[in-house]
Amino acid sequence: MTTLAMPPTPLRSQARATRTTSVVAGLRDTSSAGERQRPVDELIEANLAMARSMAARYRNRGIDLEDLQQVALVGLTKAAQRFDASAGHDFLSYAVPTIRGELRRHFRDAGWMIRVPRRVQDLQARIQRAQPVLEAHLGRSPRATEVAAHLEADLDDVIEALAASGCFRPTSIDSPTGNGTDTIADLLGWDDTALASVEARLVLGTAVSTLSEREQRILQWRFVDEHTQQEIAELVGLTQAQVSRILTRVLARLRAGLSEPVPAA
Repeated sequence: MTTLAMPPTPLRSQARATRTTSVVAGLRDTSSAGERQRPVDELIEANLAMARSMAARYRNRGIDLEDLQQVALVGLTKAAQRFDASAGHDFLSYAVPTIRGELRRHFRDAGWMIRVPRRVQDLQARIQRAQPVLEAHLGRSPRATEVAAHLEADLDDVIEALAASGCFRPTSIDSPTGNGTDTIADLLGWDDTALASVEARLVLGTAVSTLSEREQRILQWRFVDEHTQQEIAELVGLTQAQVSRILTRVLARLRAGLSEPVPAA
């Protein structure tokens, strides 16, 4: 079960900052890799909640929160291991960009449901940053031509990146369609009962094609146009009895043809 990060409070933030400062001071006094490992571990432990909180900001974007938290902890670990306490810098000013970079890299490399070229991914990230700026300036959503001009990018490349936006997080079929009741799944295809008879109709069509033109016309008139045998007899210049015998003979041939096994291709 996913453990959500507790919301930061002034007391928690102050306690974390105090502990981090103390650990960083201890790091400055270490002289070997063996001595350094323990304060590095303490630095990671002191800032676990901060890393989880950063991961939570990226939730509901197509990747499980648990995975995001693991990525954030990897970023925190890298920051703690690489941090140079002797430089006099604040640890969080180094750790936060490192964790954010790991999260964004994970989205870039693992968050795409359909793989698209890296250049398209990078351009889409630029477009996402530019759109709020253009919307504020224009008072509306920017057109592709305006985005391309703002980024000094090729229009075709911008259109390709915009078209690829659905590859990152496809819309769920359980999403509402806008009328408040139906979902996308409700509007998808339904069972087509006619599909069950497709093969039979194809086989029957092949068998009928072997009949003479007159026999095919008689079948059409009797079973499609629903003429009586007497009406058909008048159409072809035969007696009703002759039409009956023709139908009996034709149906027997069709049954025999349909009952024979189909040879393997």
